[in-house]
Amino acid sequence: MRFSLFVHMERWDDQVSHRELFENLTELVQLAEQGGFGTVWIGEHHAMEYTISPNPMVLLGYLAGQTSTIRLGAGTIIAPFWNPIRAAGEAALLDVISGGRAEMGVARGAYQVEFDRLADGLAASDGGRYLRELVPAMQQLWAGDYAHDGDIWQFPTSTSVPKPIQSDGIPVWIAARDPDSHNWAVSQGCNVMVTPLMKGDEEVLDLTRKFEGALAKNPDVERPELMVLRHTFVHDADDPDGWRPAAEAVNRFYRTFDAWFGNKQAPTEGFLDPSPESKFAERPEFEADSLHQTAMIGTPEEVIERIRYYESLGVDEYSYWIDNSMSHQEKKDSLQRFIDEVVPAFR
Repeated sequence: MRFSLFVHMERWDDQVSHRELFENLTELVQLAEQGGFGTVWIGEHHAMEYTISPNPMVLLGYLAGQTSTIRLGAGTIIAPFWNPIRAAGEAALLDVISGGRAEMGVARGAYQVEFDRLADGLAASDGGRYLRELVPAMQQLWAGDYAHDGDIWQFPTSTSVPKPIQSDGIPVWIAARDPDSHNWAVSQGCNVMVTPLMKGDEEVLDLTRKFEGALAKNPDVERPELMVLRHTFVHDADDPDGWRPAAEAVNRFYRTFDAWFGNKQAPTEGFLDPSPESKFAERPEFEADSLHQTAMIGTPEEVIERIRYYESLGVDEYSYWIDNSMSHQEKKDSLQRFIDEVVPAFR
C-alpha cells in the first residue's frame, strides 16, 4: 500500500490570509514527504474559498523546488476547462521542473457553478465527453507530432513542448465512479482514482468490483493502479471522544460542498455558508456518528485495520484527504500521528 496526500488551501473566513494558507499547505506537503508519502495531489477549483486552487500546476511547480522525492499530482484538472495542447505542455513542463515526478489526474468536473463561469453554462454532466477526447489527445501530443480533428477540439499538427522526462509519458489517472468510466479508463491504460465520499466501506468494495470488472473486459491491457481517496483524521488512542471534532468538521465540509454543488445562491467574495443542518434531518449520512464510521476517522489501530481491508481488496494507493475545515495545527497533528503510528504497519 502506498500513501499520498490530497490537499488544498482551505479558507473559511477572511481572518486567515492566502499567504498563510499557502505556507501551511507547503508545510503539510513537506511533512508528508518526510513521512514517506509517495505523492501529493492538488485539484482544480475556481472562485471558491473553501478549496483554493485555480491551477494545480502552479502550486505543484513551486512544490517541485521545495521537495525532492514526493511525486506531484494534478488531482484533478477539469477536462472542459483545458485545451489538449495546453494540458499536455503544462504537465510536461511540471515533469521537467520536478525531474520526472509529475502525475496527471483528469476529471469531468462536478460543480455547475464553475461551468457557468468558465464553460458558458455547459452542463457539468456533459464533461465526460471532454475528458474522453482530452486524454488521448494529450497522450499523443506527449509522444510527438499530432493533428487532432475531434468533436470538441480541432488543431493542425502540433506537439507537446516541452516533452515529459518520464520515458513512458506522464502517468494519467481518471476520476471514475460508474462502470463505464472505469471501463474507459482501463481501456486507455489509465490509472483510476475513486472516492466513496460519505458512504461506508461497502462503497469501497463496490468501487473495487467495478474496477475489477473493467480489468476483466480489457484482458490485453496491463493492469493499471487503483487509488482510494478518503477524508482522514487520526486521533490519540487515549482520547475516546477524539473523533468527534473531526466528524463535526467533515460535516461542515460536506454541508459547504452541498451549498456550492446546489448552485442556488450567489457567493459573496468567494464564500458560501454551509447548508443548514435542518436540510439534512432525513440524511443520517451527514450526522457526526455516521461520519465517524464512514470517513477515515479513528485511532491509529482503527485506521490501520480499515486500510488493511482496502489493501486486501486490491487498492494500490490510499490517499489521505486532509481537507476538512479543521485548523492547520489539528491537521498537522493528525498527519504526524498517521506517519508515526499508521504508516509503519504497511512497511
